[in-house]
Amino acid sequence: MYGEQQVDSSLIDEWACSDARALPGSVDVAIIGGGIVGCSAGYFLAREGLRVALFEKGRIAGEQSGRNWGWVRQQGRSPIELPMMMRSLQLWLELREELGDIGFAQGGSLYLAEDATQLAGLGEWLSVAREHALDTRLLNRTELAAVLRTNERRFKGALYTASDARAEPSRAATAIARAAQRRGVQIFTHCAVRGIDRAAGRVQGVITERGRVAASTVVCAGGAWTSSFCRSIGINFPQLTVLGTVARTAPTREILDGEAWCPAIAIRRRADGGYTVAHGGSFLHSLTPSTLRHARKFWPALVQDHHSIRVRLGREFFTALSTPASWGMDEVSPFERQRILHPEPEKQVLKQMRAALQRCFPEIAPAPFVETWGGMIESSPDVLPVISPVAGHEGFLVASGFSGHGFGIGPGAGKLIADMVRGVADRNEVHSFRLQRFFDGSPIRPGPSI
Repeated sequence: MYGEQQVDSSLIDEWACSDARALPGSVDVAIIGGGIVGCSAGYFLAREGLRVALFEKGRIAGEQSGRNWGWVRQQGRSPIELPMMMRSLQLWLELREELGDIGFAQGGSLYLAEDATQLAGLGEWLSVAREHALDTRLLNRTELAAVLRTNERRFKGALYTASDARAEPSRAATAIARAAQRRGVQIFTHCAVRGIDRAAGRVQGVITERGRVAASTVVCAGGAWTSSFCRSIGINFPQLTVLGTVARTAPTREILDGEAWCPAIAIRRRADGGYTVAHGGSFLHSLTPSTLRHARKFWPALVQDHHSIRVRLGREFFTALSTPASWGMDEVSPFERQRILHPEPEKQVLKQMRAALQRCFPEIAPAPFVETWGGMIESSPDVLPVISPVAGHEGFLVASGFSGHGFGIGPGAGKLIADMVRGVADRNEVHSFRLQRFFDGSPIRPGPSI
């Protein structure tokens, strides 16, 4: 089964009606991708009075935005993206009333340590926390017992940020999409964008499977599909994907209010009384021709995370090899041939997760996995997002490579995109997330991978 994919029936009807209508002749901004970043960008753009149309090849939050762990986390972030994440948390708080029940709660996040060496390593991030005035602190074993209510005493302590939060991926992105729609965003699901219309180096609009829509600005927030789309229009966007395996348990005992991670297991309390569970350090990268094209840029990240990323050569390589790099605007695109990525969860990882639950959290280990699923996580070479204009494609912005961090930071990223379109974004922040950093000789230093 594929988890966290429930869609409110009223939204299905609402967007089906939108899809049945004719496309608008023109808008100010066309957004490609109906994940949390694209929906958030649409919301903030519309809030500023811009005319926006959002195009999703499948359905809203059908891929990683609806399949992630559900963490809204500041803790452990790279100092480069932490300010945007802190703003994002404030936006989650501000949006709570407008979005309705999305399971949002500030229950804190824990990084658990089994010995003094691990605890000292986690404590190195405290300097970043202090610089940004976060409430992060190190907990000893006694203090941890008040936050993680388990009889298991294997953990020496933890890094803890009480203000961190959680939300339900199955509800959040669709709620943001609904809020965007109420503010005037036209949302078209099951409507792939095949390419962009460009003249003299400037964007003129998008070409969808249903026709052309004029737009002076196009935002591509296509998740795992971004690199393929960019390549089709002559843009080199270095991006690879890894498969994560996730499960949810039946309702069971409440041992924490938020989320906890260690290399063997990660858990997050759910609004339904169960837990979202994942392996804390096991992801699978299936080799494709893109791996070879981008190997040099990704090498530092692969070396840093060699203990958690496994590499496999399988049918994915040959499937990608047979996929065209470009296509005519009157031809069916790869985005129409596969509307939604439905990767299977790894059975051996699920077994490892079950064993780790028994070792680390025995009180909740008896709860059965009522649903399991796979999610395809797109990553950049430095494990930081790209939110950037593209040289030679004036009016085109790309927002991708969130590297598994996109759910929590989604509203903040959407707000930054809206500010960039309006020309009011902070220049230093825009510079940090520029695409050109991978091509201008800047050193590639991967940030944290969790």
